[in-house]
Amino acid sequence: MALTRDDRYWAAWADWLDVSRHTLSALVGAVVVDGRDNADAIRLLRPGIDISAEYTARDAAGRGERLDESDLYEDVRPALTALRATGVRVIVAGNQSPRAGDLLRALDLPADLVVTSGEWGLSKPARAFFDQVLAVSGSAAAETLYVGDHPANDIHPARAAGLRTAHIRRGPWGHWWADAPAVRAAAYWSIDSLTELPDIVRQ
Repeated sequence: MALTRDDRYWAAWADWLDVSRHTLSALVGAVVVDGRDNADAIRLLRPGIDISAEYTARDAAGRGERLDESDLYEDVRPALTALRATGVRVIVAGNQSPRAGDLLRALDLPADLVVTSGEWGLSKPARAFFDQVLAVSGSAAAETLYVGDHPANDIHPARAAGLRTAHIRRGPWGHWWADAPAVRAAAYWSIDSLTELPDIVRQ
């Protein structure tokens, strides 16, 4: 649902790899434009890198993932609170590590469930990920709204799984692909803020 900024995430990787933050940021932009996996930005810097092993090494060095309130976009808490007030079930699920899941749950978000791909052993854009979203939501696909910023990981596979979709103009993927005809066609709604969601679910 594009709840957290990526600033800390990419800055931590740049510091760990001992490269300038600007360099890694530019490479992230390049892979976004190319429609590639964001981890390819790291692979461009360190060909052959084992990213999972690097996560483990960062944790062992006390430089693992961190999240706190400052990483949340300002609209997250008011939007999720308003959504729950409408009576809908709110699920936060994304392509993140089990550690990120723990950190997100520690923020006590106004959500019924917070879970990550690392905990499920399923990751977007696999159909099984979206099937699992539906399983935990307890709702039919046509009654489920999936919000995301990444066309290939979020909007297209969610639409293919029968979910209603909202593409949010947020972060590099959200901004770069916001007006692409294929994304516009696949998304039922295009939004600029999560605070637009309560009105959408009331429709």
